Parts: sequence; structure tokens; C-alpha cells
Amino acid sequence: MSETLTGPSRKANGTLVVNRVLVTAHAVAIIGQPVFAGGYLGGDYDMLFLHRWGADAVSYLAYAQILAALGLWLMRGPRWLFWVSLLLALGETGQYLAGMKGALDLHIPLGVALVTATVLTTIAVWRPQTWWASR
Repeated sequence: MSETLTGPSRKANGTLVVNRVLVTAHAVAIIGQPVFAGGYLGGDYDMLFLHRWGADAVSYLAYAQILAALGLWLMRGPRWLFWVSLLLALGETGQYLAGMKGALDLHIPLGVALVTATVLTTIAVWRPQTWWASR
């Protein structure tokens, strides 16, 4: 007897909500980074502390996002969110290391790319679509 999947389970819907919350928090945190950096470059030297603290928050959110996306994938959700989350985390790790080394020629353009990719991921996660029909 063939069984048809008519929609996601309640557990799968909860996993999607967790992913949406994490992706959104990640976007808010990464958007704050250029604000803190700009404050520092504008002469408010206390903003460097916030920029570094923000970098830690962005990294932790990226790692949590990978785990949540893996959970969504295991619930028969989309694979793409896991792979995008992994790429973002790898890019943010490079971004973090470039910032610590003072390599601004890499740090600034990579930051622009990461903010853009995170915002686009957030938009994609919140778009209404058939999440469970295609894997």
C-alpha cells in the first residue's frame, strides 16, 4: 500500500518555526555588525567591543542555525537550508579570523557578501512555499 505525504507533521512545523527564528536572529545580529564598525570608525572606540561581541553572537547563531537546518532536513524538509547555513558559517569563520588579523581588505568585502547572503536566506526561509513537497 502506498502512503502519500499530505503535509508536514506538527513536529516538522515546529522545526520550521525554530529555523525561521534562528535565521531571523542571525540576520539581525549580522546587520548590526556594520553599525558597530561604523561607530568605531566614527570615533566611538567603545563600539569595537560591541563589534567583537557581535561577531561572537553571529558565530554562535550560525552554528545553531546549522544544527536547526540539519533537524529540518531530517524531518524531510529542504536540504538547501543546511548547505547555505554551512557555507555562511564557514564564511563567517573566515570573516572572524580576518578581523582578528586586521586584514580589512578581506574583512570588509566578505562582510558585505555575508550580510547580503544572510538577508537573502532570511527572505527565502519566510517565503510561503511548499516546503515538504520537494526535497
